[in-house]
Amino acid sequence: MTFQRAFAALGLGLLATSSGFAADLVIATVNNGHMIEMQKHTKVFEKANPDITVKWVTLEEGVLRQRVTTDIATKGGQFDVMTIGLYEAPIWAKKGWLKEIGTSPAYDVDDLLPSIRSGLSNGGKLYAAPFYGESSMTMYRADLVKEKGLTMPPNPTWAQMADIVSKLHDPAKGVYGLCLRGKPGWGDNMAFLTTMVNTHGGQWFDMAWKPQIDTKPWHDAIGLYVDLMKKYGPPGASANSFNENLALFNEGKCGVWIDATIAASFVSDPKQSKVADKVAFVQAPTAVTPKGANWLWSWNLAIPASSKKPEAAQKFIAWATSKEYVNLVAKEAGWHAVPTGTRKSTYANPEFQKVAKFAVEEQKAMGTANANDSTLPKSPYTGVQYAAIPEFQAIGIAVGQQMSAALSGKVTVDQALKTAQTAAEREMTKGGYYKK
Repeated sequence: MTFQRAFAALGLGLLATSSGFAADLVIATVNNGHMIEMQKHTKVFEKANPDITVKWVTLEEGVLRQRVTTDIATKGGQFDVMTIGLYEAPIWAKKGWLKEIGTSPAYDVDDLLPSIRSGLSNGGKLYAAPFYGESSMTMYRADLVKEKGLTMPPNPTWAQMADIVSKLHDPAKGVYGLCLRGKPGWGDNMAFLTTMVNTHGGQWFDMAWKPQIDTKPWHDAIGLYVDLMKKYGPPGASANSFNENLALFNEGKCGVWIDATIAASFVSDPKQSKVADKVAFVQAPTAVTPKGANWLWSWNLAIPASSKKPEAAQKFIAWATSKEYVNLVAKEAGWHAVPTGTRKSTYANPEFQKVAKFAVEEQKAMGTANANDSTLPKSPYTGVQYAAIPEFQAIGIAVGQQMSAALSGKVTVDQALKTAQTAAEREMTKGGYYKK
């Protein structure tokens, strides 16, 4: 059976059925590799659904967020399918801005990784379907670790990590012990730093929604981060985020890099990485608790309540997030190109396991991240590396700027945390969460 006929036979995993309408389906998406790959296969979907024509609006991440947020908040109806993050999904679902995702037995919703499915649900109903997901983990140079007579534990602590990176650090040979994000932004340095704070026993807000930034766990985590990066990080680290650290690692300049699991396929690809055969993977480091030590994120397809073509939108989403789509990409582009972090069946596939030497650690990281229980003290918010409230973007950006300033030496860690606490309190008071 061909992929096209298989999709048609499945009804594309939907409860709804086609009624012979013609529809132009407008899809807003982000300009990353997996989404661009999806666009290459649009003709397969259109062939199986001759009454639907797909029109793509592909945007840079920041612009995409702006456009879809404005459209959904004003009920503009410009898009029929939106690419949204794990951050927006629960907020928008609660506001009634998204249509529920309908699934049939053929779609196999139970195959979705529980951590991702839970993060995209509200009241037990799915409001966005995951296209690809990620957590964070440790990527390191196994050859250098062996050369120094060291052993990288499968579940390292921050104390063990500090010892290892101090011994790998050899700037004379162009190798920096530790590469971490420093560029300010709620999705840049704060994505990583929140996980470091979580595992040190911290949180963004307590149960009364009071910011908890100027507290011991934050001081412990940020103090360690700044100390390690100043001693063992690359120069100019306060300007580095995912792409800059990826380039450094692929050039062989990082002993250890802790970042998104999605990077694993790049650093282990000999076409992109000079150290592809020397890299190994373990879990993200922990401190006083394993909770929230590795983040959880996914890019997802959702239907705005304002869509005038919800039936066609449901069909497309079920196709693009199905097991059959994963197999289609594997057949056309190879298993290295398939979207990961969403389905158990992908990780269980022997062909995928042969290509992805990072698969076991990635799946473990995805499985342990829990957006509903990511901090040692009880927290009122959903999210691991963010808090799923509208005010968080502004708070995350303001705090990220202070952490970057501390890393570059413009302010002390104490000053940065005090300023960040004040900024967060101002936003939360303005938002009506609590009174000072």
